[in-house]
Amino acid sequence: MNIHAPLPVSGPSDAPPPRERLFRGTGERYADDVPLPEPPPWRKARADGTARTSRPYLIGPEQVEVVNAALRLRRPLLVTGNPGTGKSSLAYAVADELGLGPVLVWPVNTRSTLTDALYRYDAIGRLRGDGGRAGTGAAAGAESDATAGVGSYVRLGPLGTALATRHEGRPRLLLIDELDKSDVDLPNDLLHVLEEGEFTIPELARLPESPHGVPVHTEGSHERVTVHRGSVRCADFPLVVMTSNGEREFPPAFLRRCVRLELPDPGPRQLQDIVRAHFAEAGPGALAAQWPAIEVLIENFVARRDLGGLATDQLLHAVHLLRQGIQPDERHLREAVLRELHDRGGR
Repeated sequence: MNIHAPLPVSGPSDAPPPRERLFRGTGERYADDVPLPEPPPWRKARADGTARTSRPYLIGPEQVEVVNAALRLRRPLLVTGNPGTGKSSLAYAVADELGLGPVLVWPVNTRSTLTDALYRYDAIGRLRGDGGRAGTGAAAGAESDATAGVGSYVRLGPLGTALATRHEGRPRLLLIDELDKSDVDLPNDLLHVLEEGEFTIPELARLPESPHGVPVHTEGSHERVTVHRGSVRCADFPLVVMTSNGEREFPPAFLRRCVRLELPDPGPRQLQDIVRAHFAEAGPGALAAQWPAIEVLIENFVARRDLGGLATDQLLHAVHLLRQGIQPDERHLREAVLRELHDRGGR
């Protein structure tokens, strides 16, 4: 196989490089000593290896006040809006600004149940006598009775972990994503847990009472928490952000317990601010050479979004390609990067 390197770049440093194909579909190898182009700033991994990075988040002052009301009341925040308006990203922005640690995420679908979010019990692993205790080493040996050992087969889910743990003395943040995709009964099933901040694990409640409690695993970490009498009760109500694309209505009893936030589609000026914020780490003037083209791109994006539905991150993807010398308005790229979320038909 032949080795090929990227084409040389000439001209001002802030000008887009000439277009090149990284993958050519010919079997030719890309040069081993030439790095691939940088990914978008928001797609770079954290230093600790996690994929989610801190991303700038821009919303209006009225929306900020609603978020703060939910924080002060410690009520679930129900965020609705069109796809791409930043509903899920809001949870990460709140956790990042308030220092609440990694966001606990419960992605909801039609098969989701409340128990899924609270805890999982590995009954088969316990019957086999393996799996749950594997790898616990000295910790397993320190468990002096069978009651404590059952905890090796229990892992709290995202909601259970949000109730049972804190992050450096502060409550956890739980993102319940796309709640409107759930079974019709799930929002009502959530009411008691979100109101009372507690739940029971029947598999542990049936055990003989242990003065030391039962250590169980938690979601997303190696931390273990101790459960007494099978009951998990929060010391501090977690912050709960629930998102909905508005695909269906929720029961009045559920809505009454939420603070509701409707995120509008960002306008042209806000989109310009969002683009600048997401590429800020590239340095001052990083977008100067492409800014006239970016303004046209934003104008076309708004017009097409109003017709068929586009998400803001699609615009950011198009801007990144534009910075790398690729015109996202070319038909085949437009269909891939700026394709409407809802086909209009007749296109």
